[in-house]
Amino acid sequence: MDALDVARWQFGVTTVYHFLFVPLTIGLSVLVAILQTMWHRTGNERYLKLTKFYGKLFLINFAMGVVTGIVQEFQFGMNWSDYSRFVGDIFGAPLAIEALVAFFLESTFIGLWIFGWDRLPKRLHLAAIWAAAIGTNLSAYFILAANSFMQNPVGFRINPESGRAELTDFVAVLTNKVALVTFPHTLAGAFLVAGSLMVTVGLWHVMRNRDSADTGAYRFATKLGSWVVLISSALVVLTGDIQGKIMTEVQPMKMAAAEGLYTTESPASFSVLTVGSLDGSRELFAIKIPYLLSFLGTGDPNGTVQGINDLQAQYASQYGPGNYAPIIPVTYWSFRFMIAFGLAAAAIALLVLWSQRKGRTPTSKWLLRAGLVMPVLPLLANSFGWIFTEMGRQPWIVFGEMLTRDGVSRSVSLTEVLTSFTAFTLIYAVLAVVEFKLLVRYARAGVPDVTPQTDDDTDDAERPLAFAY
Repeated sequence: MDALDVARWQFGVTTVYHFLFVPLTIGLSVLVAILQTMWHRTGNERYLKLTKFYGKLFLINFAMGVVTGIVQEFQFGMNWSDYSRFVGDIFGAPLAIEALVAFFLESTFIGLWIFGWDRLPKRLHLAAIWAAAIGTNLSAYFILAANSFMQNPVGFRINPESGRAELTDFVAVLTNKVALVTFPHTLAGAFLVAGSLMVTVGLWHVMRNRDSADTGAYRFATKLGSWVVLISSALVVLTGDIQGKIMTEVQPMKMAAAEGLYTTESPASFSVLTVGSLDGSRELFAIKIPYLLSFLGTGDPNGTVQGINDLQAQYASQYGPGNYAPIIPVTYWSFRFMIAFGLAAAAIALLVLWSQRKGRTPTSKWLLRAGLVMPVLPLLANSFGWIFTEMGRQPWIVFGEMLTRDGVSRSVSLTEVLTSFTAFTLIYAVLAVVEFKLLVRYARAGVPDVTPQTDDDTDDAERPLAFAY
């Protein structure tokens, strides 16, 4: 083990941990804005209660995501300084816009939304949550644009004197074909997570508090969340299909690794299960669906999909001696876990809708147990998706331009990286416990009382600035 290995582990752990909060923040911001819009248009108190209820869960998650995101970006200077020097002119541009525009937009208007209840006009207060939601989604796009450059570098040139990548076309970076398809795929995954949380909390209250006066509100939230999960699942499949074709075009080795395809095939079959040799050089046993991989990768059932061994020989000739294949078991299984966990969440949402058909109240304990684990499933799907995306690009940190081993900080020792890795992991473990307990506590508390206060003796200026929940 050396500093490079630990630095990669540290960045992987912090990235996956941070992304546990990101999709929930993205999805809930829009769902809360939709609920408040419904209250604004109808005046129905049910939607106001749900807005404040899920709004509090959104704010808890948002705060934790900010903390973990800041730590993640520090690593570019700590452990990956050579990478930062090489690509800083390009990578820094979308990240700077994300911080200066998108993040300040969402954080500013979230503050107005938190403390603006009964202080701002209703329309302005509604606009605040929508501005925050838009800022959250814009933030995701700029970050994905930066990451997409690592997958498919465009809009740059290499300075022969400094050896650094220099930005030549910022529009090309923002309109990178990988970013354009990754963004809707990520958003669909985010709504899958947010909808699942809405289902879980609503279903728990429907089944545990059947005689509550707010049962109607919980039933509505459960149905809304279930439909969000089903629609977003379909969008995940659709955008994932497009993303697979783009991936085959710009990173054929990643597609081959995702399928455990060692030899070039035309037509190529989709591997349901593949067992390869220990050195990853050949296939020993496989269960396949004919023609499917060709269609997924090229759009043509008879299309050609290049294999790992042929691509390895091609890259070795193009870039020099070395192993250019990622760790095949990681890419193969992470790709399948991503699909399986996402489909499992969609199946539970379908069962929840079926259990409430024609006004029925769910009674199955198995359904309740499935509902309680439901938010974990799309979170795992998102996490395995990012593991596949980043591990499938290896050994490149910028595909075709810079190897991962060349991007690590040369002045950072193994001891220093181990120390920061251990500290971050312990801190994140504590934060995970705090996040979980806060979410469970406020989810169990249920929707708040929204009866208007009639204290005419208190001057508005003397009212405390606090959550209006």
